[in-house]
Amino acid sequence: MFLVIRLGAHIPVPGVDSSVIKEFLKNQGGMFGLLDAISGGAFENMTIFAMGIGPYINASIIMSLLTIAIPKLEEIQKEGEEGRKKIAKYTRYVTIVLAAIQSFGITYGFRNAGLFIKPGLWSYIVALVSLTAGTAFLMWIGEQITEKGIGNGISLIIFINILSRAPQGIRVLLQYEKPVATVILLVLFLVMISFVVLIQEGERRIAVQYAKRTSGRKVYGGQSTHIPLKVNMAGVIPIIFAMSLLQFPMTITRFFTANPTGWWGTILKWLGLNHWFGALFYVFLIIFFSYFYTSITFNPIEVADNMKKSGGFIPGIRPGKPTVEYLTKSLNYITLAGAIFLAIIALAPVIFTAIFKMNISFGGTSLLIVVGVALETVKQMEAQMLMRHYKGFLNS
Repeated sequence: MFLVIRLGAHIPVPGVDSSVIKEFLKNQGGMFGLLDAISGGAFENMTIFAMGIGPYINASIIMSLLTIAIPKLEEIQKEGEEGRKKIAKYTRYVTIVLAAIQSFGITYGFRNAGLFIKPGLWSYIVALVSLTAGTAFLMWIGEQITEKGIGNGISLIIFINILSRAPQGIRVLLQYEKPVATVILLVLFLVMISFVVLIQEGERRIAVQYAKRTSGRKVYGGQSTHIPLKVNMAGVIPIIFAMSLLQFPMTITRFFTANPTGWWGTILKWLGLNHWFGALFYVFLIIFFSYFYTSITFNPIEVADNMKKSGGFIPGIRPGKPTVEYLTKSLNYITLAGAIFLAIIALAPVIFTAIFKMNISFGGTSLLIVVGVALETVKQMEAQMLMRHYKGFLNS
């Protein structure tokens, strides 16, 4: 499956000139640079997998938000395995729609920039269908890996695509003229990886005690457990949202003019990550979206109600409203720590580029994804080996 993914990343869309996209990425980067990283360079070469698995990720986020906003979808999600299959089916439909919209945007946006060798309706249709079909095929491959392989297939597709750019980054690093700076960069890179692992695995465990209850001659409950509050509960979502929102004005402007001037050009300059205002605004957006996404994924009221129904309580905290307040306060503290961590990781490549005067192609988002997926895959493999060990023990 990985071989098919990488082969597809080198099959160009018929009738396009990829040099136009390469030139655009040199001047623009930003959101499209992130898209190119996730697609493993397929967007830069304008291949059939140019959009990567991005539309599926967006569709999954949209469905997660709609599940909370629409009671009917929330009921479907609580139906167990059947509900999960229905939500997955809806996600596929939304993915195709988003892929079609995104491919139309790429086709329409770059048509005047000389993307098509022979511009015309047929060339536009072929490009639109090729890009949409490429995303749909990648989505199917991801589902097959999840079902018949180890780990999450969609995450592994992004993982292998990002790693495919590693040799290019290593080559640029080795060609750097200052060996001392190269060694410093490598050390900083290893420190960043250690930092990511530490925070990704870090969690605060809220102790929970379950009261004993007697039924006949048997005593139930009385055990102790905990609620794990992860430091980085939102993952890379806040960085992606913040980058998309920050780069959106520039991206739209680039479709009309390469060098914006006047007051609008000044605003776009201030929104750049190289400007102090743009960097601070980027940090603010990351912190905001960290709190926003965490509040969606973890509901203290629901957790407190479930604990109360099961006879559980936090030692020293009364059930009900005090428990909700305690969980909310703990979550706010730990989310702030996670948000600051995300901001540091996101800005690190920008800071390194400014200090060492070298383009750092391996961004903070890519590092978070690669390390996160690697850790999760290792856990999945350990679980598989443990299951195999128990099967062998039982059979013997």
